[in-house]
Amino acid sequence: MMSMEGNGKHLDIKKLSVAGVLVTMGIVFGDLGTSPLYVMKAIVRSGAEFNDLLIYGSLSCIFWTLTLQTTTKYIVIALRVDNKGEGGILSLFALTRKKASWAALLTMTGGAALLADGVITPAITVTSSVEGLRLINEQVPVVAIVLLILAVLFFIQQFGTTLVGSSFGPIMLVWFGTLSILGFSQLVHHPGILRAMNPAYAYSFLSEYPGGFILLGAVFLCTTGAEALYADLGHCGRQNIQVSWLFVKLALLLNYFGQGAWLIVNGAPAEGVNPFFAIMPEWFLIPGIIIATAAAIIASQAIISGSFTIVKEAISLNFWPKVRVLNPTLIRGQVYLPFVNWYLWVACSMVVIFFRASANMEAAYGLAITITEMMTTFLLTYYLYQKGLNHRIVLLIFLTFLTIESSFLIANLHKFSDGGWFTILIASVFFIIMFGWYFGRKLKNRYVTFTDLDKYFNLFRDLTQDTSVPKLATNLVYIIKANRPDQVESKVIHSIFQKQPKRADRYWLLHVNGVDDPNRFEYQVTELMPGILYRIDFHIGFKIEPKINLYFREVLEDLVREGTIKLESSFASLRKHDIPADFLFVLIDRVMPRDYKLSKMENVTLSLHSFSRLFCISDVKALQLDACNTIEERVPILIDQPIPQRIKRIEL
Repeated sequence: MMSMEGNGKHLDIKKLSVAGVLVTMGIVFGDLGTSPLYVMKAIVRSGAEFNDLLIYGSLSCIFWTLTLQTTTKYIVIALRVDNKGEGGILSLFALTRKKASWAALLTMTGGAALLADGVITPAITVTSSVEGLRLINEQVPVVAIVLLILAVLFFIQQFGTTLVGSSFGPIMLVWFGTLSILGFSQLVHHPGILRAMNPAYAYSFLSEYPGGFILLGAVFLCTTGAEALYADLGHCGRQNIQVSWLFVKLALLLNYFGQGAWLIVNGAPAEGVNPFFAIMPEWFLIPGIIIATAAAIIASQAIISGSFTIVKEAISLNFWPKVRVLNPTLIRGQVYLPFVNWYLWVACSMVVIFFRASANMEAAYGLAITITEMMTTFLLTYYLYQKGLNHRIVLLIFLTFLTIESSFLIANLHKFSDGGWFTILIASVFFIIMFGWYFGRKLKNRYVTFTDLDKYFNLFRDLTQDTSVPKLATNLVYIIKANRPDQVESKVIHSIFQKQPKRADRYWLLHVNGVDDPNRFEYQVTELMPGILYRIDFHIGFKIEPKINLYFREVLEDLVREGTIKLESSFASLRKHDIPADFLFVLIDRVMPRDYKLSKMENVTLSLHSFSRLFCISDVKALQLDACNTIEERVPILIDQPIPQRIKRIEL
């Protein structure tokens, strides 16, 4: 749950309120809200010929896209499919992840495409707004200004957005108000443009206008922020999003139809003229550009913060290698991932330098997010089917949105050679990282063997009393993955008794259980051998940071308070001076033996897993353990292999 703090007050923005609706406009609708900057410009620029059918037909497509795709699919249906209040394709996967691996593949594809969208969105929105300055002075260095804005934007991420975040809502309110007024000022000159709401115009446009179907790739840009809207469900709450959408959609439609009215009255715009800025009065041009730039920066901030959240959730769901996750502010839910931040900055800057103009970026924009929306459709309909919704209704929902999104995908694929390849390339890199990490772990986990702990109780007891074995630590702590409380991985037993006997007074087995409930934060203790062997299960939702060292310390405090254990040193000389007991963590990394033959696909998967590990931080950092009190061991994955023939001994 996201909250805001200021003036000593704590505001829960997930509850329906005026303040909640205002903040929601600043957090959720940045991407969708800035689409009028480039949608009509892209349509007019890409049209085969300028005529009334181009304007009426494209506006009809925009109206019904926002109605069917954004309103019906996301606002009405998807927002009701939440995982304990959290939304987005990763949360949707968390509801179905106990099923087949195909669900994981769909989620990886959608998540990778959504991250690729996070590269293009800041570049195109900021560039589109700054390009308005060329109406004042054609020599304005747009690229340099955009690069400077992006550099500042990504630099301040490390400090959090608490100070500027509170202004996002009011600024976006001004932005949507501006969209409405500008659009209405043109509608009064040609109110007949409202006839475009008739779906017959959309049909005529797709069937009669030359290349009308291909122009759906430009039309789709009006709904590119819908997936991010669903992902922000956990930040703002369903009711706030639904209520604020009523105002946002009205503002967007007024502006789109206002631009259409201006185009009908004034004819085809001159080369390089953006209809969005053309409908502004000359005296309002500079203030309008400033407001548009502010809205573009807010839209960029929203997608950057969203990218941080997506990767953090992917880490918790084992889709992404462990990377450094920081909390720059006291606001719960606001995270900062240095690797993701600097990667996005470099990638966004490359987009600006490579494409240079927003018109060129339009081809790269939309293709990846179309794929994300299709993946969401597959997972969403599968979830609705699981929940027992009438299968005819589920099939109708599936076919409706799959038809719409397939049409957009086909249209966007025509932009592949003009720039669409760029977002697919970026998405492919993200997908490879996810695929290698997720399925590489599954492949290695296939060879994990577990053993019953009760077989070793006597061995534990004897080892703790064997003074001939040097005591390694008073408390020895292992991070385990065995779900059953009476079992442990064989590698742990191998480490304690065989690799190098490790004597301690107490042994602790810590199991981190990532659960579907995003905000679950509980633990339970199993006393396997009183005074000797304990198991701690941490039940942590994917929105909770795995600060295992801190949580373990709190568990120990609870156990001391109830008298279960004492944390005094086991050495008399230290106990005399109230020195507390020492702890040593042991982490075990399993290595696949080189002499074991895998299939070609398994070898490829392990190679991709090794590539993914390049982006991974150690478990010490990921679990926030004390590096001074942690040792890491490497043990082979034990696999039974048939030996075709035994080597023969020969005599000299």
